Amino acid sequence: MSDVPAQRGRPHDVLGPVAPAPGEPAFDDDHPPRRDLVEDCVHCGFCLPSCPTYVLWGEEMDSPRGRIHLMKQGLDGEPLTPSMVAHVDRCLGCMACVTACPSGVRYDRLIEDTRQQVERRHRRPRRERALRAAVFALFPYPRRLRLLRGPLRAYQASGLRRLVRRSRLLPRLAPPLAALDSLAPRIGPAGEVPSRVPAQGRRRATVGMLTGCVQQSFFPEVNAATARVLAAEGCDVLILPERQGCCGALSVHNGRRAEAQRFARALVDAFDSAGIDYFVVNAAGCGSALKEYGELLADDPAYAKRAAAFAGTVRDLSELLAELGPVAPRHPLPLTVAYHDACHLAHAQGVRTQPRELLRAVPGLELREIADPEICCGSAGVWNVLNPEPAERLGDRKARDVLATGADLLVTANPGCLMQIAAGVRRLGGSLAVAHTVQILDASIRARPVGDLLR
Repeated sequence: MSDVPAQRGRPHDVLGPVAPAPGEPAFDDDHPPRRDLVEDCVHCGFCLPSCPTYVLWGEEMDSPRGRIHLMKQGLDGEPLTPSMVAHVDRCLGCMACVTACPSGVRYDRLIEDTRQQVERRHRRPRRERALRAAVFALFPYPRRLRLLRGPLRAYQASGLRRLVRRSRLLPRLAPPLAALDSLAPRIGPAGEVPSRVPAQGRRRATVGMLTGCVQQSFFPEVNAATARVLAAEGCDVLILPERQGCCGALSVHNGRRAEAQRFARALVDAFDSAGIDYFVVNAAGCGSALKEYGELLADDPAYAKRAAAFAGTVRDLSELLAELGPVAPRHPLPLTVAYHDACHLAHAQGVRTQPRELLRAVPGLELREIADPEICCGSAGVWNVLNPEPAERLGDRKARDVLATGADLLVTANPGCLMQIAAGVRRLGGSLAVAHTVQILDASIRARPVGDLLR
């Protein structure tokens, strides 16, 4: 099955942005930011301390309320200027402001609708267009990512990576490539997950499982651990690796709405008639996008109801495990763990207590909290590749807070966060093992040595 879903977009999706005529209002009638949602913002400022770009720069237009002011200007007829686009682009989409807002402003919906307007109607400079084209021709396509594993593994093993880093030329010549080099995890054995993993003991549920793009290409051990833990907790796990592509999270979070819709249709087709009770996700950004399929495909008469029904089955792994309750015995893991809230898990999905409860239930494990948990680590999908310098500053800030806990291990629920914080720790000269939440549970259930997690 091809990585690329059938093209169903409008002409501008294929030919590039259709720029507004001079003086034309910023937004057209195709899902502009909703005025009623814009007017919900009372500009109180509660969002400011939680916004990573405002924390970095202290600029009003780089805060949520500042961007909402720009959206209102666009709705009032102001043109889509490069300055407006720059402030929209600088938003990480972390949704910490949604959590902080006492008025319940749907900033998540506003920024998503604004970004799809920008992507369709603003023509970026040539170099920026080339970078974005390369990023979105690679990251949402698991097969293409897997082709990089061999060359990347050889690059890491040969010593060339150490030489490149020592030269310090790459950050000056090509900052996005330098960011990718700093983020890339050590490549281990590929591993494969079967199409189905049967439940151990009494079957409690049948679940589909997302394999993901970066997750299955660079963290296959996380998917393997996910399938084992689900099976140990009484779930039949339906994986269908040969039928899965991207869920569309990177695309929808960056305004590429038509592309995200194509990915969403393909995933709905793969799983909505598979007889599953739940669809389980182990990557926070993906889970956030999947839960919004009903909104993403609301205008598609052939998919609207199917997408909404499918979205209703989506659960983050920690959500489902907490919902079912544990049946598999836990064995002791004597180690200290710092848990990092992935933004699209804590802020976008509201999942905070479940992962902590699961970790605290492991005998011998001590959980430590990280300072300023609401501030994003700077990963934000591909934001750290498109904006390497501020992403590095946010990553270093988060890494300092993690190291300050004195924990043996950093645990989180998103591959981007794992890579971003690990890169920050290395830049600070520290050393810290990282793991996904499910790897802790898997090690405890299987009675694995603590040393396996600290390598």
